[in-house]
Amino acid sequence: MPEAKGTLNNYFRTALLVLIIAVIIYLVVGNLETFGNLLLVALGFGAVVLVHEFGHFIVAKLSDIKVQAFSIGFPPILMAIRKTEAGLHFCLLPGPVENPDDKRDGLFSFTIGKASTAGETEYRIGLLPFGGFVKMLGQDDTGPAEKTDDPRSFTNKPMLTRIAVVSAGVVFNALSALVIFVIVFLIGIELTPPVVGGVLPNSPADLAGIRPGDRIIQIYNNTDLDFSNIAIAAALSDRDEAVKLRVRHEDGSLAYLPIMAQPSAESSLRLFGIVRPATLTIEKVSKPQALFAATGLKPGDKIRKADGKEVHSSWQLEKIVLNHIKPTISLSVDRPEPGTSQIRSLQTQVPLSMPPSNYNFQSEYDLAHICSIVPRLRIAEVLEPKPPSFLEKMLALLKVKGYRSNYVPLLLKPGDIITAVGDTELPSFRELRDITTEYEDKKLPVSVLRPDDKGDAQQGLRHYTPMTITVYPRRLHGSDRVQIGIITVLDFEEPIVAKTIALENGPEPLPIPRGARITSADGDEVSSFYDLVEIIRRSPGRGINLEWQKDEQDSGTAVLEVPAQDDYITVHSIFAELIPFKELKELYKATGPVHAIQLGCNKTLMFIAQAYTTIKGLLARLVSPKTLVGPLGILKLTYTIVSEQPLSYYFYFLGVISAIIAVMNFLPLPILDGGLVVLLLVEKLKGSPIGERTQAALTYAGLAFLLALFLYVTRNDIINFFLN
Repeated sequence: MPEAKGTLNNYFRTALLVLIIAVIIYLVVGNLETFGNLLLVALGFGAVVLVHEFGHFIVAKLSDIKVQAFSIGFPPILMAIRKTEAGLHFCLLPGPVENPDDKRDGLFSFTIGKASTAGETEYRIGLLPFGGFVKMLGQDDTGPAEKTDDPRSFTNKPMLTRIAVVSAGVVFNALSALVIFVIVFLIGIELTPPVVGGVLPNSPADLAGIRPGDRIIQIYNNTDLDFSNIAIAAALSDRDEAVKLRVRHEDGSLAYLPIMAQPSAESSLRLFGIVRPATLTIEKVSKPQALFAATGLKPGDKIRKADGKEVHSSWQLEKIVLNHIKPTISLSVDRPEPGTSQIRSLQTQVPLSMPPSNYNFQSEYDLAHICSIVPRLRIAEVLEPKPPSFLEKMLALLKVKGYRSNYVPLLLKPGDIITAVGDTELPSFRELRDITTEYEDKKLPVSVLRPDDKGDAQQGLRHYTPMTITVYPRRLHGSDRVQIGIITVLDFEEPIVAKTIALENGPEPLPIPRGARITSADGDEVSSFYDLVEIIRRSPGRGINLEWQKDEQDSGTAVLEVPAQDDYITVHSIFAELIPFKELKELYKATGPVHAIQLGCNKTLMFIAQAYTTIKGLLARLVSPKTLVGPLGILKLTYTIVSEQPLSYYFYFLGVISAIIAVMNFLPLPILDGGLVVLLLVEKLKGSPIGERTQAALTYAGLAFLLALFLYVTRNDIINFFLN
C-alpha cells in the first residue's frame, strides 16, 4: 500500500510538472520576442550575481573551507543540484532538509551520469532573482554560526583568509565590470561625446567662457572622455576646488579653463551647467502621426536650414529659433524616402511659442519681458492626470505615507488666457508660481478667457468667453513644486500688458497699467507683441512713443528708451511642440587591448566613484531618496535597453550594475560583505569575536534596514515607473 501511494504521488508530481512546462511553452510561443528579451535580462542579472557569489565560492574552496551551498537567487528554491555517489542528482522544488549533507526530495527528482564520489556542495537556483549566497560551514549571514571543531570551518580559518573570502565577491564584481567594459570597447560602442550642446545662463560653464559647440578634450590628466565624465567631474569635485578643463572651441583654438562646479537653483548636486549635445535628425517617437500633424516633421528628417539660414549643429538651430520672435519658423528638411535610398528636400512651417521665463542657473527662473513689458499668460498645455488605477486606489486606501492620488479633474483648457489667479489680476509667471504654492491643497479660483467660434477669423477678430474655474494645487510625488497641471506661454497674439517690471541696471518700469493694450509704437499700429518686438529692434539707441489704452476712460502714452543692444528683450522663442532630436553619438573603440584595458579601468573607477558620491549625497541630504531606483525599476530599465538598443549597450549597462553592486555590497552594514569585514576587523582588534547577542542584534538590525530600504525603493519603482 505505501508503495502504491508513493507511485501515485510521483504520477501527480509528474503531471503537475508537465502542466507547468506546457503553460510556459504556451506563453513563450505566443510572446516569443518578449520572452527572448526577458530571458536575456534574467541571464544578464544572473551572471552579475553569479560572478559575485563565485568570488566567495572560489576563494573559500582555495582556502579549504567547506562550502555547503551555492545559490543564485533567494529561496524558495526552484532547483537543487548535487553530485552524489549515484551521479548528478537534480531536484525540482525541493523540500527543506535539517542537515545540509542530506539528500533532498521534492516535486520531481532524477539522477544522471555515472557513479562517482559524492560532492559536499549543493548548487541551487532560487525563485527571487535579486541576489544569491554561499553557505559555508561555520558562517551564517543571519546571525552567529554554530561552533564546530572542524578545521575546514570558516570560523577556524586565519583572519586574513576570512577577510579575503568575504571581500572576494566585491573584488570579482569590480573585475567583472572591468572585463565587460574592456570587451565593449574592443567591439566598439556609440556614446555621447564631451561636446557642449548648450550652456545654462549664469552657470559656472557660462561664466568661465564655455560656449555651445566647444569640446572638452581633457579633465585633469584624463583625455579618454565621453559626456558622462563631465557630470562626474563636477559631482566629485570639492566645494572650493576648481576643475581643470582643456577646451577646444569651435574655431579650433584651445584654452585651459578652471571651473568651480556649483549646485543649481533646482539641484543640490554640483554641476557645471553643460547640456548634452543633440543632432539635427528627428528621433523615433511613439506617436509619429501627432508629431507630423503639429510640426510637419517625421522621424528620420534632418534639418538643413532654419529661416533660410544653413545649420550644421543643434546649437546653431537653437540660436536661430531663440531670436526668431514670430509665430512660426520655416525649416528646410531632408526626408529619406521609405524603401529607397533617395532623399527628398521639403519645407515646413513649425509653430513657435514664447515661454514666460528663462532658466537661470543661480536663481532658477527670470521673467521674460520686452524692455520691462511682460505679456499676459496663455495656457499651452494641460497635464490632465490619469484616472487612478486599481493599485493607486489601494495605496490611497491603505494610506501609504507620502502617497497621494494625482487625480483631480482639471477643467482648464489649452488656449485659455489667464486673467486672474486668486486676487491677482493678470499674474506674471512668478506671481502664478507663488500663488500656487500658497494655495497648496486649497481651492484656488482661476479666471480665464476661453476662445470661442464667435469671432471673425478672416478679419483677425477674436472672441472670448470669460469664466472662473476652481483648481486644487498639489505637490505631486517626486516633486518639490506645487502645481496645478498646466504649462503656460506668453500670449503674443494680442499686445495686452500683464505688468511692467524694474530691470537690474536698466530703465525704470514703464508707466503702463495691468491690462492695458498697446495700440501703437513709434507711430506704427501694433496688433500683436510680434509687431512691437519688430519695431523695437529697428529702433536701437533711441526713444519711441508707446500709446496704450485700458478702457474708454483710461489711456495714455509712455516713452520707451530702446537700448543700443537688444539685451532688454529677454523673450525667446522655442518650438511650440517638443521636437525629439537624436542625441549626438560617436564611436568609442579601443585601438588595441592595452587601450581597451585603460578605458575599462577608467569606466570602472568612474562608476564606483559615482556610486559612492550618490551615497554621500544621500547622507548629506544633497540627493533625494525619491530618486533611488530599486530592483523593479532596474529590471524595467534593462528590458527597455534590451528591446530598443544594440546589445553593446546592454553589456555596458551590466558593467555599470556590476560596479554599483561592488560598492553596495561593501558598505559597512551588517549582513553585507562590508559589514562582515568590519566585524572581522573588530574581532582582530578585540582579540575575540563580539558577543553572540550583540552580533545577532546587529545582524537583525541590518536585515531590518535592508528590508525597509527594499520596500522603499520598490515603492519608488511602482510609483515612478508604473503609475506615472
